[in-house]
Amino acid sequence: MGHTTTEQTVHSVYTDRARGLRGDAMGAWDIGHFDNDTAADFGGRVDDAEPEKKADVLRAVLTAAADTAPDEYLDEGEEAVAAAALVAAQCPGGEPITTAYGPKDPVPPLPADLRPLAVRALDRLTGADAEPLDLWAEAGAEKEWLAGIAALRAVLVAAPAE
Repeated sequence: MGHTTTEQTVHSVYTDRARGLRGDAMGAWDIGHFDNDTAADFGGRVDDAEPEKKADVLRAVLTAAADTAPDEYLDEGEEAVAAAALVAAQCPGGEPITTAYGPKDPVPPLPADLRPLAVRALDRLTGADAEPLDLWAEAGAEKEWLAGIAALRAVLVAAPAE
């Protein structure tokens, strides 16, 4: 199956930017929350954690994104998006994570306090100086990516505080 122009552009932008920032290539093959190398690797990291530590892995990533000051450049936000997707998947109306690139093992029930943290992380990712937003904008897919983030955020905000 061939790649569309948008997929090729996204991959090219991610690869070009990643080489400049990290010295290696990172790729994205679609716009889904786990459809890039960083998020897929994060899914593996979640799998590697003991069941009782999985929430801690998500909390660390979400906190790092949420606590990045507005005047600091936020990179590695793909992990925070993936973590927020895992939290939202357990909320009423949340989409299950069915991609082969997400965690293979079931994620145990997550504490409700991760929901507002995930919202804060998503809000930071859609603000100024956030690498994922910059890269999707360069690829011409900013609106589509932001729509996916808005959908996650809506599920997280609407979920009851248990």
